[in-house]
Parts: sequence; C-alpha cells; structure tokens
Amino acid sequence: MTPADAAPPATPLQSSGLPGAAASPEAAASPERAASPEAAAPELASSAQPVYSPLHDIHVAAKALFTDFAGWQMPVRYTSDLAEHHAVRTAAGLFDLSHMAELAVRGPQAAEFLDYALAGELSATALGQAKYSMLLAESGGIVDDVVVYRLAADDFLVVANAGNHEVAFTNLLERAAAFDVDVTDESDRVALIAVQGPRALEILVNTAGLVTPDARDLAALKYYWSQPATYAGDDLLVARTGYTGEDGFELYTPVALAAQLWADLMAAGEPFGLVPAGLAARDTLRLEAGMPLYGHELGLDTLPAQAGLGRVPNFGKGDFVGRAALERASGDTASEHERVLVGLLGDGKRAARAGYELFAVDAAGAQTDGAQADGAQADGAQADGAQTDGTQTDGAQARPIGVVTSGVLSPTLGVPVAMAYIDPRYSTPGTLVSVDVRAKRLPFRITPLPFYSRKRD
Repeated sequence: MTPADAAPPATPLQSSGLPGAAASPEAAASPERAASPEAAAPELASSAQPVYSPLHDIHVAAKALFTDFAGWQMPVRYTSDLAEHHAVRTAAGLFDLSHMAELAVRGPQAAEFLDYALAGELSATALGQAKYSMLLAESGGIVDDVVVYRLAADDFLVVANAGNHEVAFTNLLERAAAFDVDVTDESDRVALIAVQGPRALEILVNTAGLVTPDARDLAALKYYWSQPATYAGDDLLVARTGYTGEDGFELYTPVALAAQLWADLMAAGEPFGLVPAGLAARDTLRLEAGMPLYGHELGLDTLPAQAGLGRVPNFGKGDFVGRAALERASGDTASEHERVLVGLLGDGKRAARAGYELFAVDAAGAQTDGAQADGAQADGAQADGAQTDGTQTDGAQARPIGVVTSGVLSPTLGVPVAMAYIDPRYSTPGTLVSVDVRAKRLPFRITPLPFYSRKRD
C-alpha cells in the first residue's frame, strides 16, 4: 500500500456518528474479508509492502523518523523523545494513531453479544460512554485489551490494538455466529488523531471547522465519555480518552479529512505549545502512568488478575468467553504463586529494560536464591559477588524471581521506572529487589502504580 492508497474515498456515514462507517448492514464483514490486517497477520507478515497512515506525507514533511509497527510505517519521533514527552506533560502533543483497529458492532443483539465476547459488561454502558475491556481466550488469557464506545443503543465501536487487528477481528466474527449482530472492520475508513496534554481542551475549542453541539459540552465531557461532532461539515467522534496519563481527546475522523484536521489542530495549538509527538514519547508517557502495553504487560499467557486488572472481568453478568477458566484459577491455590505485575523504582540513571531479570535481596542487601517459602528472608549469608547495598557484580547463581516487561529512565521523575512480573511473595511495596542490568545487579524497590498522576482541577 502506498501513501496515496492509504486514503480511500469517504463513504456515507451512519447516524451513529462513526466516521466513514459502512453504508449498509450488507457491508458486514465475513471471515473471508478480513480487510487491512495489521499486527502479525499472515498477509502482512509475508508481504514486503509497508502500510502507511493517511497522514504519512505530513510526517515526512515534518522530518519524522519512522519505525515499523505491526507492518505500519509510523512516526517514532519528530525532534527528540524528551522534548515530545515534556510537551505532553506541560502543554500538548499531537499523535497519529491511525494504525489502530476500529471494529463496528451493530445489531439488535449488539450489547448482548459484547457481554459474551468481552470480559466487561458492555450492556450496562450509557450512550456516549467508553469502557476499557478485554477480549479473552477460553484459557482466560488476554487476546487483546480494547476500548469500547457505545454510539447508540445497538451500535458500538471496538478499538483494538494495531498488533492484534486481525486476531481481534477474527475472534469477534467467530463469537458473533450465534447473535443477531454485524461485525464490520471500519479501519480503512477511519483515521485516529489524539490531542493529549493539559492544554488539549483549549486547542480543540479553538480548532477551525471543529463544531460540537455546544462549546460548553466539550469542557463538560467526562473522562471515558464521547460525543458526536462535525468537522468541515462531516461527522466525527470526539472522545475524552487517551494513553498518556494526561487529559486529552481522541478524534475518530473520515480518512479523507485527516490531513486537513491535523493541520487545523496544529494551527490552533501553536499558541498553546502543541507539538507533533511520536510513538517513543507515547510509550514513555504510558509507562509513567502505569498503563499496560499488549505484548509486554499483557498477553495470552497472562490472566487479568495477574496484571492488576482483576476487576475488568464482570462475574455478575452471564457467561462470557474465558469465564470458566478465570473461576477455576481463582480457586486454585497453585495460582497464588503465579507472578504478578508490580512497579519498580530505582536510583541512579540506568534503566531496567524489558527482559531483564529480577532477583531477591535479603534484609542486609545480599542476593538470595529466590527460593524461600512464605516470604522468609535468607539467613544473611552472602552469595559470591553480592554487595550489601543491593548491587551485584559477578552474577551469583541465584534463581530469578521475576522479569521486567517495560522500563525507562523517567523523563518526568528523573529516575529509572519499570514494570515487571514477580513472584507474589516479593510484591509488597517497599520490598528491595535487584535487577540484572547488563551483568550488574542494581537495586530497585517495589512501588505502587502509577509512577505519575496528573494534577486535577
């Protein structure tokens, strides 16, 4: 697909307000259709042709550096990761998220279907409300985490991760077989632009051509709620959602309008310090905010409770895919020893990166073998090469108690932060552990998530 190919003609909109929605129920997808798979879908995995955002030419003109993300060429940075990160924390950043998957679910049984297909109770959401949920496997593992918007009584928008586009779409199609519902892949018709940061509201209010029913409605829009709007006379969806830990909005717009909307947002945002921001900044922002990333903190081998998301599955509703497995796990004493997700806070400037192993440290700061039962501490005997300050230089033959899933030197806090899965016996906040950072054991403490929370009015 070329950049020009990435902008198909706009199609008529449904009354739901989903930009570029299919013109009729007959356009409902079938397993054979599986249009525009991202992620590790077989079609892309075997193709040398990259996929481009409808905003690709704008990013090239802005001299962005690109990275391959699930087969898409997406901007990783424009100037510097730090500058873009700080802009979002202090003013605002503009993100192109057009690689995300937009899957429409419509029909008389749409709400009932989503209650079965997803872990949360989507039938309980109000019109305009958004809800974080999960697509689970029968094993209880996480196929994908999604955000679902209720656009009308029988009309929902499911936004899946780019890396799971094909698998999420296929799973929803398969689960829809017993319901009076249409599942349609709208991703080719919809572009997604996010304005994130404390000045985001001011920027949207001042964007030329962006019209909401009442300007005051936008200010009153609550977090994880959405409302219809128009831009250049066409429909779009404005949602107060995001993945940065800051206030902000995500705009779902017809592909044909994406470039002009981006330009108008940039023009409106210039007095407020708005800058284009890439995926590198988005990753450090979400990590500081303690937000999980699929493929790092979440995956098929992870149960929601292990990730600290045990409240996402709703056991007060009827049956749903993965329910039986989660119920078995909750009553299984062996599952008490499954690793759980924690935050790590370090000193110095050396970050713990994904894949680095964690090791137990005793009260004196010495390495232990990680095998004590019931959280008992070692007798204080040091392994060879152990330091009493929690560092380790020679790599004693200790058994790892966990592994880092994401880590960075926090641009906001100025210290290393990370998320990791760890033996639950060592998961108490304040517990000292060590991380093997390039053959040297460095001290980190277990800390509650998130690392950063924005100031609220």
